[in-house]
Amino acid sequence: MLLYMSNSRQETPSTPLHSVSVAGVVVRGDGRVLTIKRADNGTWEPPGGVLELAEAPEDGVRREIYEETGITVRVGRLTGVYKNTSRGIVALVFRCHAEGGHERLSEESAAVEWLTPDEVTSRMTEVYAVRVTDALLNGAPRVRVHDGRTLAGR
Repeated sequence: MLLYMSNSRQETPSTPLHSVSVAGVVVRGDGRVLTIKRADNGTWEPPGGVLELAEAPEDGVRREIYEETGITVRVGRLTGVYKNTSRGIVALVFRCHAEGGHERLSEESAAVEWLTPDEVTSRMTEVYAVRVTDALLNGAPRVRVHDGRTLAGR
């Protein structure tokens, strides 16, 4: 949980305003991307989850990918920062490369598949598909805002 801190004096103590999540876009040599179908809601997403308080972002990405898919990864560059305004979640997305392991299901993943970029855009909602497409591009990390369903400014 991320605590909001301010230099200004406040009448009441501040409360946590955001949580931070991490996700990894794991790209195979053939261009396919590691994805999960979430067990709780059936949506397709890149693997990821909530960053633990004392955890570095790269360590959180490695942990979440392994827990959800059984794949070990090398974490590469930050490819995007995504703010969900309706839930107060800031997601950090990294491009990753598989190093080992074998695909397996978990309590969080009902399916684990390597999808083509076209399959990603057809199976994932806009706010998750854009994380993958942004990660496949070169250049500076993208910064995007959404309401949980639709990107702002599109």
